[in-house]
Amino acid sequence: METEKILVVDDEEAIREVVSTLLEAQGYQCTVCSNGRMALDAFRKDTFDLVLSDIVMPEMDGLKLLGELRNEDPDVPVIMVTAMHDISIALQAIRAGAYDYILKPFEKDQLHLSVRRALEHRRLVMENRTYQSDLEHLVAERTQQLSIALQDLEQSYDYTLEALGGALDAKDAETEGHCQRVTAFTIKIARSMGVDPGALRQIARGAFLHDIGKMGVPDSILRKPGPLTNEEREVMRKHCEIGFSVLERIPFLKEAAEIVLSHQECYDGSGYPRKLKGEQIPLGARIFAVADTLDAMISDRPYRKALPISAARAEIQKYSGKQFDPKVVEVFLSHPDRVWMDLHEKVGDPFRMAQMERA
Repeated sequence: METEKILVVDDEEAIREVVSTLLEAQGYQCTVCSNGRMALDAFRKDTFDLVLSDIVMPEMDGLKLLGELRNEDPDVPVIMVTAMHDISIALQAIRAGAYDYILKPFEKDQLHLSVRRALEHRRLVMENRTYQSDLEHLVAERTQQLSIALQDLEQSYDYTLEALGGALDAKDAETEGHCQRVTAFTIKIARSMGVDPGALRQIARGAFLHDIGKMGVPDSILRKPGPLTNEEREVMRKHCEIGFSVLERIPFLKEAAEIVLSHQECYDGSGYPRKLKGEQIPLGARIFAVADTLDAMISDRPYRKALPISAARAEIQKYSGKQFDPKVVEVFLSHPDRVWMDLHEKVGDPFRMAQMERA
């Protein structure tokens, strides 16, 4: 353990010598000064565990020194030494932040006791500060570890989504790659609308999984080459609710599940399954509706070649306020054709959700 250092301040040489001698006999290291100004200079040049100061001194008195010391180091304890008739001044010093006071003339036992208590107080303060610092460091370290674990978990979730998307592509080869492209378009529009990153991730997942309910649609209907009958069309329409029922039980996909349920709703209330209207429809689903129509029109299908993007723009603008949210349409139309064609061309396998979020 290092020797504790005490700064002794008194304008009377005899008292300085007596006090320093008594304290050094107890194993402390003492530095003596004859006034507050000298003591402050010494304090700034070195470190001390305790200051023992007279109150009435020339040049800078004990109260002024106390104020300066509090500014320099709020933790160092200061014991004031005063004559009996200056007791009110000693109490003033306590209120100003002094740890204790000793009345002149004092007994050596009184001096030793006061010094021991003051130094023990400082040790406790410093140990508590170290504990707090260590605790904050530990909390920061654990928080970082938790953050990394959550990121790893979220990445695992996205791998699962990618596997689900791959399974859907295998089942419905007609629209292979559609989930990836429509997700990229959806993210581009959402980001342009100022959607915050947390909501953006949920919207991206909802867009990517919008047709997951088709896993529950019979192949005879899903792959039927000709037009569907009314009965078959009703079965096909169930894919929104099937997808929702699958995803709503997964905690991190609850918000995405709402988009899956609502992705066939129309702005004017003519869609399905709940005939939602306007802003009753989740924002992600309203954005997806534009992205979905865009991809359907500018992609090749077995029954026709891709249409020019000008045709998609005209169609989307035509149905603004009917099928589509006018605000979403406005944002879509604000981007040049090249933005959408670049996304359409560059999105493909291997697909990663993180890649889509940077699109």
